Amino acid sequence: MTAVSARPPVTTATEEVGGPFGWFRTLGPQGRRAFAGAFGGYALDSYDFQVLPLGMVAIAAYFHISKGQAGLLTTVTLVVSALGGIFSGMLIDRVGRVRTLMITVATYAVFTVLCGFAVNYPMLLTFRALQGLGFGGEWAAGAILVAEYASARYRGRTVAFVQSAWAVGWGLAVIVATVVLDHVSGAMAWRILFWTGALPGLFLLYLRRGVTDAPLTREQQAARTRTPVSAVFRGGLLRTTLFAALLATGVQGGYYTIATWLPTYLKTVRHLGVVGTGSYLFLLITGAFVGYVTGGYATDWLGRRKAIALFAVLSAAIIIAYTHIPAGQNNLLLVLGFPLGFCSSAIFSGFGSYLAELYPGSVRGTGQGLTYNVGRAVGAFFPTAVGFQAGGHGLGGALTYGAVGYGIAVVALFGLPETRGKELG
Repeated sequence: MTAVSARPPVTTATEEVGGPFGWFRTLGPQGRRAFAGAFGGYALDSYDFQVLPLGMVAIAAYFHISKGQAGLLTTVTLVVSALGGIFSGMLIDRVGRVRTLMITVATYAVFTVLCGFAVNYPMLLTFRALQGLGFGGEWAAGAILVAEYASARYRGRTVAFVQSAWAVGWGLAVIVATVVLDHVSGAMAWRILFWTGALPGLFLLYLRRGVTDAPLTREQQAARTRTPVSAVFRGGLLRTTLFAALLATGVQGGYYTIATWLPTYLKTVRHLGVVGTGSYLFLLITGAFVGYVTGGYATDWLGRRKAIALFAVLSAAIIIAYTHIPAGQNNLLLVLGFPLGFCSSAIFSGFGSYLAELYPGSVRGTGQGLTYNVGRAVGAFFPTAVGFQAGGHGLGGALTYGAVGYGIAVVALFGLPETRGKELG
């Protein structure tokens, strides 16, 4: 990898770079390469995750499994991703951001492909769990990499654009799933979806060529300054770690409820075909992309806490409205699809910058990886709860568990400080 000696340009609190993409110019050449690396990694991370819910109906029919067992496929992925995220967080602080990003991308790509070769439900469950090891660590590595290149003034929107890659990967997955499920028999279609997870392997070639850690990070690694992992549970950081994990639990519990069960809800409750479901999901995904980007500006303008609270309340309200639309009025789903995608994604826009700002550089990877992925693991039980509750309350009624998650997120914010404008050290 090519080394650089100069730090990227930094914008002061009073300096304004012109144009809507001025934040991108402040990154400098190496920062822009890092941004592209993190964006691509997260887009493909999203793609590999989304092929499961998009193929869920075909998978459930092939293996003759219940909704609860189907939900467990998502839950086990997210639970194991907590272990992957925690381990990757420690790796980030020891071997660097870029190296960890490469390891996690390779891991989730390999096991996504292997899911396509599963011959029974336990084997699919195992491969999906192991995929979670890479899935859990990729986000933290990419978010921290970009956050450390970004100026304090623009950090929220810069990392939010990385978050928007999730919608790009999701959209790509919907396109591929719509084509495959509509033209290939169900017994083979879901396998093809998993096999396309080999795409991240090509992306590794880009990461190997020109992406490096931020200069300050390389200086710290060269000086071999090490802080024990247990530091995130000591002193003032203990409170931060507990409430940040609770915040991540609520937000991800709400989001993964939607991401896991919405395609099935549209097919089995609203009786939409493959193409119809894809069309409805595209409105949701378009809203998600706009939400990620807009949320980044909101988190810089309003502050991290206010922006997250605003989008949590709106997300909860829209979920309840979306799942209580009367039968025969599917046109209203189109109306609410965009704002549902917008709000449930905009809330993530501040996460990358917020968690990075809550921890000092020596344990930034550990703290961010731990809190985000513990939240992901606990929040993972929301999709399973929906699957088991769907029998008694109906899938639409069970989906309101997502609103509970967003309520938990609002409560967690009372225990965390505002960090807008904080310089990273």
